[in-house]
Amino acid sequence: MSAQVNDLLGRASIIIQDTTETRWPHDELLKWMNDGQREIVLLKPDSNVVNEAFLLAEDTKQSIPNSGVSFIDLVRNLGEDGETPGKPIRLIKRHIMDEQYPNWHYSEPSKIIKHYIIDDRDPTRFYVFPKPDENVHAELVYAAVPTDCSLGGEIEINSIYANALLDYILYRAYQKDADYGVNRDSAMMAYQSFRNSLGLKSQIEVLDNPYIRRRFGPTSGSPTGVAQG
Repeated sequence: MSAQVNDLLGRASIIIQDTTETRWPHDELLKWMNDGQREIVLLKPDSNVVNEAFLLAEDTKQSIPNSGVSFIDLVRNLGEDGETPGKPIRLIKRHIMDEQYPNWHYSEPSKIIKHYIIDDRDPTRFYVFPKPDENVHAELVYAAVPTDCSLGGEIEINSIYANALLDYILYRAYQKDADYGVNRDSAMMAYQSFRNSLGLKSQIEVLDNPYIRRRFGPTSGSPTGVAQG
């Protein structure tokens, strides 16, 4: 269930003691809420996940949709129609492909994708093997830029992040009067609470979140690293 925008803004107004919206009107708080959503997705990409059929380019190099922030997973083949469940696609490290199959970028086009390769330093792109033939779809999971909220609507990101989002709104609200020592300190405390909330959640998710686990987990595949068959 998604959190309601007006409820979250109302809670913020109570905390900053401005229920009449005199100093911080909701239109202003709403802008900071939308900034907060983007900040959360930047720090926790799995907070706004899209899972969809994706038409692969006819090349080993692929790019996630323009609305995407970061690649998360390539799950399985979905056939030429994008609806037919097929074989799973397994993560493999690039150095294994480079060492064992140095010409993999020039592989014969295939209707079945076996592996994907990622580099966290380049989060909007990934590679696949073999090179896709035309009309090859796969199930792609990626983090997306959240849509801006509107008054009376719902927040775009998962409602589990509502408290962190509230802290971010408070941080930006207190910054408005940061010339006053009390509000400057309150802004710093709110931002620290925001970061702590996301950080603690990350620690809890380390063993369960595939986005985090992919960096440290073993590479799936045959004993030589490259899937056979």
